[in-house]
Order: sequence, then structure tokens, then C-alpha cells
Amino acid sequence: MEKGLTWPQDCRDFVHSLRMRSKYAIFLAFVVVVFVFIEKENKIISRVSDRLKQIPQSLADANGTDPALVLAENASLLSLSELDSAFSQLQSRLRNLSLQLGVEPEGEAEGEREAGPPPPAGPRRHVLLMATTRTGSSFVGEFFNQQGNIFYLFEPLWHIERTVSFEPGGANAAGSALVYRDVLKQLFLCDLYVLEHFISPLPEDHLTQFMFRRGSSRSLCEEPVCTPFVKKVFEKYHCKDRRCGPLNVTLAAEACRRKEHVALKAVRIRQLEFLQPLAEDPRLDLRVIQLVRDPRAVLASRMVAFAGKYETWKKWLAEGQDRLREEEVQRLRGNCESIRLSAELGLRQPAWLRGRYMLVRYEDVARSPLQKARDMYRFAGIRLTPQVEDWIEKNTQAARDGSGIYSTRKNSSEQFEKWRFSMPFKLAQVVQAACGPAMSLFGYKLARDAASLTNRSVSLLEERGTFWVT
Repeated sequence: MEKGLTWPQDCRDFVHSLRMRSKYAIFLAFVVVVFVFIEKENKIISRVSDRLKQIPQSLADANGTDPALVLAENASLLSLSELDSAFSQLQSRLRNLSLQLGVEPEGEAEGEREAGPPPPAGPRRHVLLMATTRTGSSFVGEFFNQQGNIFYLFEPLWHIERTVSFEPGGANAAGSALVYRDVLKQLFLCDLYVLEHFISPLPEDHLTQFMFRRGSSRSLCEEPVCTPFVKKVFEKYHCKDRRCGPLNVTLAAEACRRKEHVALKAVRIRQLEFLQPLAEDPRLDLRVIQLVRDPRAVLASRMVAFAGKYETWKKWLAEGQDRLREEEVQRLRGNCESIRLSAELGLRQPAWLRGRYMLVRYEDVARSPLQKARDMYRFAGIRLTPQVEDWIEKNTQAARDGSGIYSTRKNSSEQFEKWRFSMPFKLAQVVQAACGPAMSLFGYKLARDAASLTNRSVSLLEERGTFWVT
């Protein structure tokens, strides 16, 4: 009887034990699921953090500005659509920089890329058109200015030259080259604020109406950089085809970051070797196009464009003196030698410059502008658009040259040799004696006498095509 009474109690204990174990099992399973979920989230956060660490100071270095400040100062970015656009642009820049560093973005190797907008055609390029004054650089620069996906700046180093005083030659010349180089690097990284230190008068609240030749940079005259026109505010270098307010440097920097590529024209960089740190900077993909022109043509053009600086030359020609002042000849020789030495360095193809240097003669561009534009774009790794081709066709077959010494509208096939029919032979002789080594390197023939100088049937140009390194 006692056993019969005890059995139900044992059964009840057993059932109660099963219930408690089931509760503990369910609780333990819940804890495990939560732990796995947390671990998965931590791994995702860690992967994002690791990828950001691979790009040191990507935003700070590329923008030169705290992103939080940019968002605070530009309330228009606070809309969801613009934030989404800004995030997409950041993803694109990070991917491009990863490719430049040789790191394949995670997930792409295994085909794990999620659906989304198509990736950029290639990495972000940074093109430097390196020239000297009166070599046709304004005309050639338009090949890049007219392309909608390129942020182009016309002679930004002009401000540095006007602000920082350097004597020619020696350590001062090296010092100026270093300053120019460091400013170029920041501009290529879209840190346009660096120019504010050199613009006079200094910009206020990042606004200036004194940006040199603003109208020669389409990117500075497009929306949203072109803000509403402000009455009674004089802008010395205003936009050509539309009326804009003073240049907002912040908006210009943002426009630079939105473009796929950056191109700059500079006539104040003479020593190619000083650009080595830019070529080796992992944040940049530098392409240097050195543009040269017959030094006789350069001098003839400068004597018209900068007449005040060549009074000694004009007086020498007018008075029929036997010898020109030696310091003038030395200055001419020094200019030619600096150009020659840079070209020889580029053509030697040192490791840091291999695939990054191209030498172009203006005469070749003038004779075949569309073909040479295609050569330059292929070298830069950028696709040439029909927009640029149309501009070239329209502006190189004009019935007559555009007015003004800085015009980019030319009948280019006829224009490049006009200097031959106005230059006195004794002036050509001085240039040939001072610049002989450079002329030989670039394929410019010497004129033996006045007749050969003015005879159209006598070519003064050797057929060498385009020198470029792959």
C-alpha cells in the first residue's frame, strides 16, 4: 500500500524535473542565439573598421576638412537623398583608393559584390599639364577642361608666385619648387582651402572674387559652384558664359570630390624630379604631360604677350647692336636647359615615373589636334567623350584665330608656324645658339639663313610623333 502511494509522488517529481530542464534548455538556446547574433554584428563592424584603417585619414587628407564641419556648414546635405549620394561617392573614392594601393575590396574576389550602381570605369586619375608660358598650354588644357567628369584648374599656382617671393636660381629656385609641389598635392586631393593662404585679399568665410582665371575652369562656373550673382560685387576673373557670385571655396572643393578625375595646368613647375613624392603617393595616380614648343616660337610669342619684359630685346633689334646683353641670353639658355633636363629625365623612365610621363610637342597637337587628344587621354587612362571631340573640331578649324593673346580658338594647322614670317633672322640665331641642345632633343631644325626661315617649303620640324611612355 505504501509503495502504491509513493509512486505517484515520484512521478510528479520526475515531471517537475523535466519541466525545469526544458525551461533551462530554452533559456540556454536563447542565450546562444543572442551570442551568435552579437558576434556576427561585431565581425561586420570589425571588417568595416579594418577597411577604413587601410585608408589612412582618407577623408581628412582628401578633403582637408572635418566631414562633420562640412555637414554642419552645408545644411543642404542633410536631406536623405543627398546623404545617400554623398555616401555613394565616399564608397567610390574608398574603392578607387583601395585599387591604387593594390588591395582588392573584400567580397569582390569571391563574386560576393551586392547589387548596386556600376563601379567607376577606373581609378581616379590626377593629370598635370606641365608647360611654360606661351607654349599653347591654354589651348591644350581645354582638352581636359571640356570633359564633364574632370575637375580642371587653370594655373592655380599663379597665386603662390604672386604671394611668395623667390629669387631665380640656386636654393631659392628649389624652395619655390617645393612650395609649388606641396600645393599641387593638396589641390589634387581636392583641398582647395590651401589656396586661401595665397589669395589676396584673403577670402572671408571661404568666399573670394579674386580666383585667377576662374572663367577658364568650367568646374568653377557650373552649378552648384556657380552661386547666384551678387550685385555691386566686382569679380576680376569672372565666368565667361554665365554670371555667378563670388567663388565659394567649400562648394568648389565638394565639386572636385564629386568629379571622377582631376587635371591641373601649371607653367611654374620646371623641375620634374621634384614631383617624385607625388608620383609615389598612394592617394594619387599621377600622370604628367610635358608640353614643349619650338623656343623660337615661344620667344616670338612672349615678346608680344609680355612686351614690357622684352624692352631690351626690342631695343637691341631696333638699334642694330652686335651683341645682346649676356644676362638676357643666359636667362633664355637657363629656361631651355631646365625644360630639356626634365624631358630627358622623363624619357629615361626611372622606376617612379614609369608609365606616368608623356612628352608632347605643341606643333604635333596643332597639326593633328584630335589624334593627339586621343593619345593624351589614352595615356591618362581616361575615356575621351564626344563632347571634347566636338569642341576640338569646332575650335581648331576656325576661319580665323580668336581675338586676344590667351584665346583658345585657333586655326591650329596654320597658326603654329606664323612666327617664322615675323621673326628677324638674327633673333632666331640667338635662340638657336642658346637653346641648341633642347631643340635637338625635341626635333626642331636650325634655320641656316633668312630664306630658310621664311620658306614654307622648308620644314623646321623633324617627324617624331608623340613621345610617351607605357
